[in-house]
Amino acid sequence: MTGEEHGNTHPGTPAQAWATLMEGNMRFVESLASHPNQDAARRASLMNGQHPFVTIFGCSDSRLAAEIIFDMGLGDAFVVRTAGHVIDNTALGSIEFGEEYLDVPLIVVLGHDSCGAVTATKDSVETGSMPAGHVRGIVELITPSVLAALRADSASTVNSMVAEHVKQTAARLLEESPIVAGAVASGKTAVVGLSYHLNDGRAELVHSSGAIDA
Repeated sequence: MTGEEHGNTHPGTPAQAWATLMEGNMRFVESLASHPNQDAARRASLMNGQHPFVTIFGCSDSRLAAEIIFDMGLGDAFVVRTAGHVIDNTALGSIEFGEEYLDVPLIVVLGHDSCGAVTATKDSVETGSMPAGHVRGIVELITPSVLAALRADSASTVNSMVAEHVKQTAARLLEESPIVAGAVASGKTAVVGLSYHLNDGRAELVHSSGAIDA
């Protein structure tokens, strides 16, 4: 894609993608969102293909709409979402698709304050009672992160558990996907973990693998 986006050339490196992402979040935090790439011309330009600059693997929470909190538009983000951003084969395959077929230069793991899935896991660890149905599978996948946070601080809060879960999810992407690990090792992409604060809309960096500094 060769058009002007976000007032600058389309981000092609991890550092450029990271800067663009954070600039968008700052606009959102400061109520200065420009709502880029959301008009008819942008829609028409994407009819024959896409070249997103970021893959966002985030929680399904309705308060975590990536295109809004990072002030993006059509064609900017390849978004994968599961409750508690837990990794399964389809989520991992979707992230790998972004690398193999779309050459996305930045992968973001996005968690948030007061995450319901992490709260349910914390409650399960404390009570020994597991939720019913397939929610149990989500809790089982988040449990190692909750236990790690409790080992570090027995008084750990849900929000500190969220940050730990973001870190562990980012690490698992590299451990479980040779495609992602290879892209990071070659400098083609970077993986970052962000914790989103509901009160002010700020996305805080809690993990990074790969070069995101210009």
